[in-house]
Amino acid sequence: MRMKDRICEDKSKIEQLLSSAETGFLGLAQNNEPYVVPLNYVWLDGSIYFHGASEGKKIDFIQNNPLATFVISRFEGTMVSPIPAHTDSAYLSIMLFGKIQIVNDLKEATTVMQALLDKYVAGYFSTPLASQHVARYQSSLGSKTCICKLTPTDITAKENMTLEDQLYYKGRNVVTDTSVD
Repeated sequence: MRMKDRICEDKSKIEQLLSSAETGFLGLAQNNEPYVVPLNYVWLDGSIYFHGASEGKKIDFIQNNPLATFVISRFEGTMVSPIPAHTDSAYLSIMLFGKIQIVNDLKEATTVMQALLDKYVAGYFSTPLASQHVARYQSSLGSKTCICKLTPTDITAKENMTLEDQLYYKGRNVVTDTSVD
């Protein structure tokens, strides 16, 4: 990482964002063609899990090249300065690098799908997900669900911490920031 002063090594911050972010971006490539897709996901036992149709462009890319990048970030605001070049964003971003595997074990797949339900619709269902549902489910287009697992070989995190006195808010402007009382 070029900006060493922005490296975040706070494992609790990293874990919290990995567990709570709603959308991640999966980066794939094959034959010099990049492909990035936004996904719902769950961070479980040190891996990123996501699901989708068992056929299509994403699965084709994964089968041809299982190496992937997964990115999540949290924007915390814009920090302003009377000097335009010093205006900056506050954020935490995480990049995971690894290899994707298709989950074929029904118990693991059911655990993952239950974790996704718990994350995105917590408390909605009154009974746990049945493994038979996971095994038999087909979409309206006829494809089965495919569960994928990215176990990271490397994780990097970058942060630009929020400076409360510099946060932009509607109505704040350079004139009021530079006027002398």
